[in-house]
Amino acid sequence: MGVDNISAVLPSASLRVRRWIGIWLLILLLAAGSIFVPVIRRPILQAAGWALVADDPLQPAEIIVLSVGSDGAEFLEAADLVHQGIANKVAVFEDIDNPMLVRELRRRGLPYEDSAQRALRELRELGVENIEQIPQAVSGTTDEGAVLANWCDQNRFPAVIVVSPPDHSRRLRRILHRTMKGHATKVSVRYSRYLEFDPDRWWQKRESRGAEIEELEKLLLDVGRNPIS
Repeated sequence: MGVDNISAVLPSASLRVRRWIGIWLLILLLAAGSIFVPVIRRPILQAAGWALVADDPLQPAEIIVLSVGSDGAEFLEAADLVHQGIANKVAVFEDIDNPMLVRELRRRGLPYEDSAQRALRELRELGVENIEQIPQAVSGTTDEGAVLANWCDQNRFPAVIVVSPPDHSRRLRRILHRTMKGHATKVSVRYSRYLEFDPDRWWQKRESRGAEIEELEKLLLDVGRNPIS
């Protein structure tokens, strides 16, 4: 489908929106063609890798928020920011309850620690004492943006930093920019330096290739639904 055909399908869309859709369709066509043309494969795959990454300038904030699904690498990044004086508090999202798992572990005499409890424990072990739990569980990045916007409004934070994996940071920033529009809080995204993601060679690691392709698909879907974000 060419750009002219897109204009016919979307007569009410602005010229800028149609242009963005055409650009992303062109990228998809080039990516597909790169499979069969080795000469252009590498630069296109590198461009795709860098498209996943976003990192805002580091500025002081009231609080650092760990993105949904954060692990040890994000804990380390948040702790570093606290020790650098960027912020003095870290927040984690409440975990989604799994009553069946809790009951079964307790029946077997085993302790249960959800992701939020683990984050609290490891952050304290990393020297972070001022930790807050956002009192609402989220099931994905879209929910994360809406919950974060409401929570920031309630607490009247002028600025927060959200720590994310590098390959998720672009899509997260796009969603946060949309959900925070019209709110007083300035949100910036910082990716963890403790995760091994190389935008220039990501496709060479077989164990993570599938996850990166899935993240690219989600990013392209987000761009398709929200060309200007």
